[in-house]
Amino acid sequence: MCGILGYIHNGTRESIDFSSALSFIRRRGPDDQGVWADTDVGVWLGQVRLSILDTTSAGHQPMVSADGRVVMVFNGEIYNFRELRAHLEAAGDHFSSQSDSEVLLALFCRYGIECLSRLNGIFAVVFWERDTQTLWVARDQLGVKPLYIHSNNGCFAFSSEMKGLLRGGFSKTEIDPQAVLAHLGFLWSPGDRTIVRDIKKVLPGQALCVRNGHIEKSWFYYELPISEKPLTKTVADVAVNVADAVRTAVQRQLVSDVPLGSFLSGGLDSSAVVAFAAQEMRDKGRLQCFSIRVDNGSTANEGFADDLPYAQRVAKHLDVDLHVVGVGDEMMDRLPEMVYLLDEPTPDPAALNALFISELASQNGIKVLLSGAGGDDIFTGYRRHFALAQERWWGGMPRPLRSVLASSSSLLPASSPLSRRLGKAFRYADLPADDRLISYFLWLEPDQAYGLLAPDLRRQLAADDLFAPMRETLSRLPSDATPLDKMLTLECKHFLTDHNLNYTDKMGMATGVEVRVPLLDLDLVRLAGSLPSDIKQKAREGKWIFKKAMEPYLPHDVIYRPKTGFGVPLRNWLQGRLKPLVDEVLSPASLLKRGIFDPKAVAHLIEADRSGRIDAAYTLFGIVCMELWCKQYLDGDFALDG
Repeated sequence: MCGILGYIHNGTRESIDFSSALSFIRRRGPDDQGVWADTDVGVWLGQVRLSILDTTSAGHQPMVSADGRVVMVFNGEIYNFRELRAHLEAAGDHFSSQSDSEVLLALFCRYGIECLSRLNGIFAVVFWERDTQTLWVARDQLGVKPLYIHSNNGCFAFSSEMKGLLRGGFSKTEIDPQAVLAHLGFLWSPGDRTIVRDIKKVLPGQALCVRNGHIEKSWFYYELPISEKPLTKTVADVAVNVADAVRTAVQRQLVSDVPLGSFLSGGLDSSAVVAFAAQEMRDKGRLQCFSIRVDNGSTANEGFADDLPYAQRVAKHLDVDLHVVGVGDEMMDRLPEMVYLLDEPTPDPAALNALFISELASQNGIKVLLSGAGGDDIFTGYRRHFALAQERWWGGMPRPLRSVLASSSSLLPASSPLSRRLGKAFRYADLPADDRLISYFLWLEPDQAYGLLAPDLRRQLAADDLFAPMRETLSRLPSDATPLDKMLTLECKHFLTDHNLNYTDKMGMATGVEVRVPLLDLDLVRLAGSLPSDIKQKAREGKWIFKKAMEPYLPHDVIYRPKTGFGVPLRNWLQGRLKPLVDEVLSPASLLKRGIFDPKAVAHLIEADRSGRIDAAYTLFGIVCMELWCKQYLDGDFALDG
């Protein structure tokens, strides 16, 4: 696991201090660093390494093929590299290391970019073919590993993190108004846009061909498998198949030459991963697991149950060691650091939870953590999946009647989690079916988000722009895809990739810890995609078939516990610890000087939230994070030096 950075230019680019640029992603790879360059052609490739497989110098990158034709930089893990190596050896290839990197390079040399279809892993990879002067760029199928690109005026640059491009001098820090709108509406930016106008994300399962500093071609080499089939087995047999697939996925991702542990929240997903990991690693000692305790404020007002008692229950049941980091409202003192590390102004304090857990794991000598991320996104489990299932009772109503439902939603109070959820369920009832799917991901109504922007930004876009990236994703799906399949596609392509996986990767790598996600194993994703909707979301029970699968392995009260989240008491903190920060960075004078938000609209939002008329906690937190991002990446007042 590592960080990669590089660029190619056609002679029009001014000189870049490449070593300095590489230093800004150094946290991702504290164990080694390498640079390969061909100054005559104008190509620089760099990597910082976190040594996980074959920790010797044999795994050093950039890696050059035996014939010198191909140079590769690679961030990630290829879980099926041993099978691929055996196949290549049978075809006549020879290897000098035990690294997956060498196998990946040999695979490309033999099959070209078509090798991507053979990979099961998490990766961002770039190949430079010296003879054809072609750069090939790809990101893993589910987008677990990040990859950012900048393409302008004959220069193409890439980096595992935006800060490598921004602080490295490749890109101007010019705000993208559409991404600002997206961060207000969703709390993250779906699709390829980032908060910086000329930096884009390579999308999950996407590959690029670059020549002469220009993107010649981009395509998707992988699409999520949507192939629901009627059950030909009993539910009991399907549950066994699911359990076996989860076990196999965990087994694949235990490959490591350094100490490995796991997140353990006490929820079904992380508990299932720990259950099978603990079995597989029993001969190596007790599995080391990590959780968090949030003090100084109740999460009840956030609609969450307390995680820690469940994590302790699972740890005892599975006989694993549980390390707990306790944090209170002082965690907010590290908010500027969180914003810096995330690259984008993502207003989710759960990222700090991931940072603290990763730090604790690192302090205990752990360099790899297994995560339960992805279970809700392939098997269902979020409240919006249940809400979508309820549309069968009203979704077919004539639009005028659905408009009445939408209008009535505004009458519900914002003082409790239940009323907030009911209001959100019907707020967009009058929209067309696909747009209703997208609306379930909104935190703020499009018109309200649009109204918070400064007039200059509002003139550059329309509130409807919020829906465009997800509409494009839905347009690529089969015409017979069910509403739930469509929603799960949006989960995996956007909420999971653009939000959850992004902050998990950045927080883990900031501490020198690689985070793996067994529930996103390609075979498991394929199996989940083939299962009928009604055994994934069954009435009120999300992940129903997954829960049935885990009944032989986990306590019943853990499997069927209340739905919770990886959260903190943000609403309490906005009225306490964070109040001075809100008053400072969201003051009319400060906002007017920055020019992104309308000071009067923001002041009205603060007043309405504090009086209890509305719940705007995450919107206000999002604006604070946006301002903190600007303070660092626009003003140069960085929370961290590198």
